[in-house]
Amino acid sequence: MKFIKTKLSVDKIVKDLTNKFMACNMTEEIVAIIKSIPKGKVATYGQIARLAGYPNGARQVVRVLHSCSEKYKLPWYRIINVRGEIALSIYNGADEQKALLEAEGITFIEEYKIDLTKYLFDG
Repeated sequence: MKFIKTKLSVDKIVKDLTNKFMACNMTEEIVAIIKSIPKGKVATYGQIARLAGYPNGARQVVRVLHSCSEKYKLPWYRIINVRGEIALSIYNGADEQKALLEAEGITFIEEYKIDLTKYLFDG
């Protein structure tokens, strides 16, 4: 019985370490892609996830942006939603994001909406 408990403990440790490694790898991939978006271009959360190899990982991109933007000096403002809209609320940075994008030459077709056919990063 002791062997079974030990084996289960080792399996759990291996699984935990594998998950942590994969999360670290995912974060590194997402950070690299965000850093590669050039001035005057935008990318969507889902697009970044797909480019990183995680087609269902759009929420992980949000997590990385939230937790790592300052640490890695990410151009967080270049990330928008799939409809070409700024996803932040006006109380949570939408105007700042819009101003930063406009400073890079991006124009808006509606108050907070961008023409993705013109500005989408082709990474």
